[in-house]
Amino acid sequence: MTTPDIPAEVRAFAERGPAWAVFVDRLPRRLDGLLDEWSLRLDGEPMHGYCSLVVPVVAEDGTEAVLKVSFDGDTESEHEALALQHWHGRGAVRLLRADPRRRALLLERLHTTDLSDLWDLEACEVVAGLWASLHVPALPQLRSVGSYVERWVAALAGLPVNGPVPRRLVEQATSLAGDLLAEPDAAAHVVHGDLHYGNVLAADRAAWLAIDPKPMNGDRHYEVAPMLHNRLDELAGDVREGLRRRFHTLVDAGGLDEDRARAWVVVREVLNAHWGAQDEDRDAVTVALTIAKAVQD
Repeated sequence: MTTPDIPAEVRAFAERGPAWAVFVDRLPRRLDGLLDEWSLRLDGEPMHGYCSLVVPVVAEDGTEAVLKVSFDGDTESEHEALALQHWHGRGAVRLLRADPRRRALLLERLHTTDLSDLWDLEACEVVAGLWASLHVPALPQLRSVGSYVERWVAALAGLPVNGPVPRRLVEQATSLAGDLLAEPDAAAHVVHGDLHYGNVLAADRAAWLAIDPKPMNGDRHYEVAPMLHNRLDELAGDVREGLRRRFHTLVDAGGLDEDRARAWVVVREVLNAHWGAQDEDRDAVTVALTIAKAVQD
């Protein structure tokens, strides 16, 4: 057994704060223990996400897999194993083994090709096609979308009247969120939470499978926004119409209610604009407001 080199980008996680520094410091020992206990050998260069390290491995029986170890404090992915286990490979990567205490998952190995190179409307149809498998009845262990959104929307009340996020959009998002969360099925289904072009990979047993869920119980219409927020550079010169084409493709292919999908996009993008303003990221504010306006014009 050989411990993989920790990529510089993962080592840099330590700069985010004390808890991250502890995670990075313990990561080599954690990997050593998992590789040994699960009888895995390394089989490629490590990869990483925003808060996880992913290592290609081969199991004792020859099964090719990946070992994913995530930051302990990432509450959004806390129940990733639960959702993957419940989906049982339907529409998503298959979970082979898990150790929630060490935030470790052994997953089937997929290809590295994601949806980024597909025509954007074709990619929207792929994602909408996965929703049917992923949007299973709610699981009692999961937090609800509402438990997050209520807290996030409450913070909008403190925004300055003349701030970078127009007051009319703040008021609209606040009102829409209240209406959406009052719907009878506001927490009726498991939602992936972050299903976009980069979180769908090509596979052998299916054309495409979802990865990296941030599972919650929520409204299926909550899922639309991430597919509008990425690959905007491809829409240069036609951003508004391009966004609207994506939106309608997702709604039609996913069998969604157009008004509810639109309302959730507005809520999520106004929140994104708010967070961008907090980070003094003008580009993030501009992108979020552009999407919120485009689906309504």
